[in-house]
Amino acid sequence: MPSTAVPAAARPAAAAELVWDPDGPLHLGQTLGVLARGAHDPLVRVLSPELVWVVTRTAEGPVSARYSRPGPGPSLRRPVRVRAWGPGAAAFLAEAPRWAGAEDSWAGFEASPAFAALPERLRTARRLHPGLRLPSTGRVLDRAVLSVLEQRVTVREAVAAHRLLVRRHGPPAPGPAPEGMHVPPTAEAWRAVPVWEWHRAGVDGARAATVRRVAERAAALDRLGRAPLDAGLHRGLRSVPGLGPWTVAEIVQCTHGDPDSVSVFDFHLAAWVCWFFDRRPGDDRRMLELLEPWRGDRQRVVRLLRASGFRKPSFAPRLHPEDHRHR
Repeated sequence: MPSTAVPAAARPAAAAELVWDPDGPLHLGQTLGVLARGAHDPLVRVLSPELVWVVTRTAEGPVSARYSRPGPGPSLRRPVRVRAWGPGAAAFLAEAPRWAGAEDSWAGFEASPAFAALPERLRTARRLHPGLRLPSTGRVLDRAVLSVLEQRVTVREAVAAHRLLVRRHGPPAPGPAPEGMHVPPTAEAWRAVPVWEWHRAGVDGARAATVRRVAERAAALDRLGRAPLDAGLHRGLRSVPGLGPWTVAEIVQCTHGDPDSVSVFDFHLAAWVCWFFDRRPGDDRRMLELLEPWRGDRQRVVRLLRASGFRKPSFAPRLHPEDHRHR
């Protein structure tokens, strides 16, 4: 009788598991969703408010991790189950809670006079979304690459470029991760991306060069991922040519759960914040003036503004992406 044994290489690796009881409410989809770019992101996939997949690397190797909330019905207070596959599974479980905002606390902000001074719509947003937290991944290289690809282009362009490059230069995710998820490329892989593949992805030469510079400093960025959230962190990131205030803010909001950083020079953010507070357009200077009463928690205010569902009026024509592939 022929053997029915499955070859070892074809068997999925055994999963490591962590059951974590968050301190206070936690909404997995809202918290981890800020890390995702689109429904088919190769690194973070939000399948439902209580089911999120993450693919990353640890010092021990690649890992796929599934965050879920076992039990019937929706709940922001049920234990979180994290199952992880791949060589880096055990190492990732030690940091998995930080990814889901375990180190983020809104208690001080909510008890402060500054919170009481928020517009009613934002205080209502917090009451309606008590499980919203700020994630802290520590993955500076991966976030820096994504943020650089988002410089000066539309979200659609950046998402498409990132997805194409990660899937081309990162191996498939280990374990039973959803189709299309891949391990982020190593620094060496980013440095080796040939010119024609940057063009195929629609990435201009300036952004491609910045990604290569970021990859060349991967070891230093890895150390910054473990550094405290202070002025030294910002200085270290700004020392990389091509990482300006917007890019650094986009990085630390996700790698360190920075509750205060604001993405100045963003194509949409200043106008959106100014419309909410002033009911008219405004620039970065005016946005920072408006957010000044909440210094120390300005990113929390921005997150509450997004959670509130506020939409500013649209007047300008839609921006058409610039095609760099035939240059």
